[in-house]
Amino acid sequence: MARPRKPLLSRERIVEAAGALVDAEGLAAVSTRRLAAELGVSGPSLYNHFRTKDEILEAVADAVSAQVDLSMFEESDGRDWRTALHDWAVSYRAALADHPHLVPVLAVGPGRRPAGLRIADAVFGAMVRAGWPPAQATHIGALMRYFITGSALGSFARGFVDDATAYDPAEYPHLGQAHLLAERQRQVDEGAFETGLRALLDGLSLQHERYASVTGTGTGTGTGTGAGPGTGTRPGPASAPPGATLRPAPKRP
Repeated sequence: MARPRKPLLSRERIVEAAGALVDAEGLAAVSTRRLAAELGVSGPSLYNHFRTKDEILEAVADAVSAQVDLSMFEESDGRDWRTALHDWAVSYRAALADHPHLVPVLAVGPGRRPAGLRIADAVFGAMVRAGWPPAQATHIGALMRYFITGSALGSFARGFVDDATAYDPAEYPHLGQAHLLAERQRQVDEGAFETGLRALLDGLSLQHERYASVTGTGTGTGTGTGAGPGTGTRPGPASAPPGATLRPAPKRP
Protein backbone atom coordinates (compact mmCIF):
# COMPACT_ATOMS: atom_id res chain seq x y z
CA MET A 1 0.00 0.00 0.00
CA ALA A 2 1.39 3.38 -1.02
CA ARG A 3 2.31 5.76 1.78
CA PRO A 4 0.23 8.99 1.81
CA ARG A 5 2.13 11.93 0.43
CA LYS A 6 2.82 14.84 2.73
CA PRO A 7 1.68 18.23 1.44
CA LEU A 8 4.55 20.16 -0.09
CA LEU A 9 6.12 22.68 2.25
CA SER A 10 5.61 26.25 1.08
CA ARG A 11 5.91 29.77 2.43
CA GLU A 12 2.14 29.93 2.64
CA ARG A 13 1.92 26.77 4.78
CA ILE A 14 4.66 28.00 7.08
CA VAL A 15 3.02 31.42 7.50
CA GLU A 16 -0.39 29.86 8.14
CA ALA A 17 0.99 27.47 10.76
CA ALA A 18 3.05 30.19 12.44
CA GLY A 19 0.05 32.51 12.51
CA ALA A 20 -2.14 29.86 14.12
CA LEU A 21 0.56 29.23 16.73
CA VAL A 22 0.92 32.93 17.52
CA ASP A 23 -2.84 33.37 17.82
CA ALA A 24 -3.13 30.39 20.16
CA GLU A 25 -0.06 30.82 22.36
CA GLY A 26 1.64 34.13 21.63
CA LEU A 27 4.91 35.19 20.02
CA ALA A 28 7.09 33.38 22.54
CA ALA A 29 5.67 30.02 21.44
CA VAL A 30 7.14 30.30 17.97
CA SER A 31 10.45 28.58 17.31
CA THR A 32 11.73 26.84 14.21
CA ARG A 33 11.74 23.53 16.09
CA ARG A 34 8.16 23.92 17.28
CA LEU A 35 6.99 25.11 13.88
CA ALA A 36 8.68 22.19 12.13
CA ALA A 37 6.94 19.79 14.51
CA GLU A 38 3.57 21.42 13.82
CA LEU A 39 4.16 21.01 10.08
CA GLY A 40 5.55 17.49 10.34
CA VAL A 41 8.86 18.37 8.72
CA SER A 42 12.48 18.65 9.78
CA GLY A 43 13.67 21.97 11.15
CA PRO A 44 16.26 22.66 8.43
CA SER A 45 13.59 22.40 5.72
CA LEU A 46 12.13 25.70 6.95
CA TYR A 47 15.33 27.47 5.97
CA ASN A 48 14.61 26.74 2.32
CA HIS A 49 11.88 29.38 2.63
CA PHE A 50 12.91 31.67 5.50
CA ARG A 51 16.36 32.47 6.83
CA THR A 52 15.30 33.17 10.42
CA LYS A 53 12.39 32.95 12.82
CA ASP A 54 12.10 36.74 12.68
CA GLU A 55 11.53 36.54 8.93
CA ILE A 56 8.68 34.12 9.55
CA LEU A 57 7.09 36.47 12.08
CA GLU A 58 7.48 39.37 9.67
CA ALA A 59 5.63 37.37 7.03
CA VAL A 60 2.87 36.49 9.50
CA ALA A 61 2.52 40.16 10.44
CA ASP A 62 2.33 41.12 6.78
CA ALA A 63 -0.42 38.57 6.20
CA VAL A 64 -2.44 40.36 8.88
CA SER A 65 -1.76 43.73 7.23
CA ALA A 66 -3.04 42.28 3.95
CA GLN A 67 -6.45 41.79 5.61
CA VAL A 68 -6.92 45.55 6.05
CA ASP A 69 -9.38 47.09 3.59
CA LEU A 70 -7.82 49.84 1.44
CA SER A 71 -10.64 50.28 -1.09
CA MET A 72 -11.66 53.62 0.42
CA PHE A 73 -8.35 55.13 -0.71
CA GLU A 74 -8.73 54.18 -4.37
CA GLU A 75 -9.15 57.13 -6.73
CA SER A 76 -12.40 55.64 -8.02
CA ASP A 77 -13.92 55.54 -4.53
CA GLY A 78 -16.26 58.38 -3.67
CA ARG A 79 -15.60 58.71 0.06
CA ASP A 80 -14.19 61.98 1.38
CA TRP A 81 -10.84 61.87 3.18
CA ARG A 82 -12.40 61.90 6.66
CA THR A 83 -14.77 59.02 5.93
CA ALA A 84 -11.95 57.13 4.23
CA LEU A 85 -9.71 57.47 7.30
CA HIS A 86 -12.56 56.39 9.58
CA ASP A 87 -13.46 53.31 7.56
CA TRP A 88 -9.81 52.31 7.17
CA ALA A 89 -9.18 52.72 10.90
CA VAL A 90 -12.13 50.48 11.75
CA SER A 91 -10.91 47.81 9.31
CA TYR A 92 -7.33 48.05 10.61
CA ARG A 93 -8.39 47.74 14.24
CA ALA A 94 -10.62 44.76 13.42
CA ALA A 95 -7.65 42.96 11.82
CA LEU A 96 -5.52 43.66 14.89
CA ALA A 97 -8.30 42.58 17.25
CA ASP A 98 -8.39 39.20 15.48
CA HIS A 99 -4.64 38.77 16.04
CA PRO A 100 -3.78 40.64 19.27
CA HIS A 101 -0.47 38.85 19.86
CA LEU A 102 0.92 40.34 16.64
CA VAL A 103 0.19 43.95 17.58
CA PRO A 104 3.70 44.52 19.04
CA VAL A 105 5.25 43.42 15.74
CA LEU A 106 2.96 45.60 13.65
CA ALA A 107 3.30 48.60 15.97
CA VAL A 108 6.95 49.17 15.04
CA GLY A 109 6.08 50.03 11.44
CA PRO A 110 6.04 48.34 8.03
CA GLY A 111 9.78 47.86 7.53
CA ARG A 112 10.09 45.94 4.25
CA ARG A 113 6.72 44.20 4.52
CA PRO A 114 4.85 44.63 1.19
CA ALA A 115 1.30 44.80 2.59
CA GLY A 116 2.40 47.19 5.32
CA LEU A 117 4.05 49.43 2.76
CA ARG A 118 0.91 49.36 0.62
CA ILE A 119 -1.05 50.65 3.62
CA ALA A 120 1.42 53.50 4.17
CA ASP A 121 1.42 54.36 0.46
CA ALA A 122 -2.39 54.32 0.22
CA VAL A 123 -2.92 56.54 3.26
CA PHE A 124 -0.24 59.05 2.31
CA GLY A 125 -1.33 59.24 -1.33
CA ALA A 126 -4.98 59.72 -0.44
CA MET A 127 -4.25 62.48 2.05
CA VAL A 128 -2.11 64.39 -0.47
CA ARG A 129 -4.82 64.03 -3.12
CA ALA A 130 -7.31 65.41 -0.60
CA GLY A 131 -5.24 68.56 -0.22
CA TRP A 132 -3.05 67.90 2.79
CA PRO A 133 0.55 69.13 2.49
CA PRO A 134 2.90 66.13 2.23
CA ALA A 135 4.43 66.81 5.65
CA GLN A 136 1.00 66.80 7.28
CA ALA A 137 -0.01 63.71 5.33
CA THR A 138 3.01 61.98 6.87
CA HIS A 139 1.98 63.14 10.34
CA ILE A 140 -1.57 61.88 9.80
CA GLY A 141 -0.31 58.44 8.79
CA ALA A 142 1.85 58.27 11.91
CA LEU A 143 -0.91 59.59 14.16
CA MET A 144 -3.42 57.06 12.89
CA ARG A 145 -0.99 54.17 13.34
CA TYR A 146 -0.22 55.25 16.91
CA PHE A 147 -3.92 55.50 17.73
CA ILE A 148 -5.02 52.25 16.08
CA THR A 149 -2.20 50.02 17.29
CA GLY A 150 -2.31 51.60 20.74
CA SER A 151 -6.01 50.83 21.05
CA ALA A 152 -5.34 47.21 20.11
CA LEU A 153 -2.53 46.60 22.62
CA GLY A 154 -4.97 45.80 25.40
CA SER A 155 -8.48 46.10 26.73
CA PHE A 156 -9.41 48.96 29.06
CA ALA A 157 -12.44 47.07 30.33
CA ARG A 158 -10.55 43.87 31.09
CA GLY A 159 -8.16 45.85 33.25
CA PHE A 160 -10.80 45.90 36.01
CA VAL A 161 -11.55 42.77 38.02
CA ASP A 162 -15.14 41.60 38.21
CA ASP A 163 -15.10 41.44 42.01
CA ALA A 164 -17.21 44.21 43.54
CA THR A 165 -15.35 43.90 46.86
CA ALA A 166 -12.17 45.15 45.17
CA TYR A 167 -13.66 48.64 44.98
CA ASP A 168 -14.12 49.85 48.53
CA PRO A 169 -16.46 52.87 48.28
CA ALA A 170 -14.50 54.58 51.03
CA GLU A 171 -11.36 54.42 48.89
CA TYR A 172 -12.87 54.53 45.40
CA PRO A 173 -16.19 56.38 45.64
CA HIS A 174 -16.60 56.63 41.87
CA LEU A 175 -15.86 53.00 40.94
CA GLY A 176 -19.02 51.37 42.24
CA GLN A 177 -19.80 49.90 38.82
CA ALA A 178 -16.23 49.08 37.78
CA HIS A 179 -16.74 45.35 38.42
CA LEU A 180 -19.22 45.31 35.52
CA LEU A 181 -16.75 46.56 32.93
CA ALA A 182 -15.19 43.17 32.14
CA GLU A 183 -18.51 41.63 31.08
CA ARG A 184 -19.16 44.63 28.86
CA GLN A 185 -15.67 44.59 27.37
CA ARG A 186 -16.60 44.77 23.70
CA GLN A 187 -19.14 47.56 24.19
CA VAL A 188 -16.75 49.60 26.33
CA ASP A 189 -13.63 49.14 24.20
CA GLU A 190 -15.32 49.65 20.84
CA GLY A 191 -17.19 52.67 22.20
CA ALA A 192 -13.92 54.15 23.45
CA PHE A 193 -12.27 53.58 20.07
CA GLU A 194 -15.11 55.29 18.20
CA THR A 195 -15.12 58.21 20.65
CA GLY A 196 -11.39 58.71 20.25
CA LEU A 197 -11.51 58.28 16.48
CA ARG A 198 -14.27 60.88 16.10
CA ALA A 199 -12.36 63.33 18.30
CA LEU A 200 -9.19 62.77 16.29
CA LEU A 201 -10.99 63.27 12.96
CA ASP A 202 -12.80 66.36 14.28
CA GLY A 203 -9.42 67.88 15.11
CA LEU A 204 -8.00 67.01 11.70
CA SER A 205 -11.05 68.51 10.00
CA LEU A 206 -10.42 71.81 11.79
CA GLN A 207 -6.79 71.75 10.67
CA HIS A 208 -7.86 71.04 7.10
CA GLU A 209 -10.22 74.04 7.18
CA ARG A 210 -7.36 76.23 8.40
CA TYR A 211 -5.18 75.10 5.51
CA ALA A 212 -8.05 75.95 3.17
CA SER A 213 -8.36 79.46 4.63
CA VAL A 214 -4.60 80.06 4.36
CA THR A 215 -4.21 78.80 0.80
CA GLY A 216 -7.58 79.93 -0.46
CA THR A 217 -8.33 76.64 -2.19
CA GLY A 218 -8.25 73.95 0.45
CA THR A 219 -5.23 72.19 -1.06
CA GLY A 220 -1.52 72.58 -0.49
CA THR A 221 1.74 70.90 -1.43
CA GLY A 222 3.92 71.81 1.54
CA THR A 223 7.66 71.40 1.18
CA GLY A 224 7.52 67.92 -0.32
CA THR A 225 6.91 66.84 -3.88
CA GLY A 226 3.98 64.51 -3.36
CA ALA A 227 6.11 61.51 -4.30
CA GLY A 228 6.75 60.42 -0.72
CA PRO A 229 6.39 61.40 2.93
CA GLY A 230 7.26 65.05 3.48
CA THR A 231 9.49 66.45 6.18
CA GLY A 232 8.48 70.11 6.31
CA THR A 233 5.94 71.57 8.69
CA ARG A 234 4.45 74.59 6.91
CA PRO A 235 2.01 74.52 3.98
CA GLY A 236 3.31 75.96 0.77
CA PRO A 237 1.47 77.54 -2.18
CA ALA A 238 -1.76 75.85 -3.04
CA SER A 239 -2.23 73.69 -6.10
CA ALA A 240 -4.74 70.93 -6.71
CA PRO A 241 -2.94 67.62 -7.29
CA PRO A 242 -3.75 66.03 -10.66
CA GLY A 243 -6.30 63.26 -10.45
CA ALA A 244 -7.58 64.31 -7.03
CA THR A 245 -10.78 62.41 -6.30
CA LEU A 246 -11.10 62.25 -2.52
CA ARG A 247 -13.55 65.00 -1.68
CA PRO A 248 -13.03 67.47 1.16
CA ALA A 249 -14.66 66.27 4.34
CA PRO A 250 -18.07 67.84 5.01
CA LYS A 251 -18.24 70.34 7.86
CA ARG A 252 -19.55 68.85 11.08
CA PRO A 253 -22.24 70.66 13.08
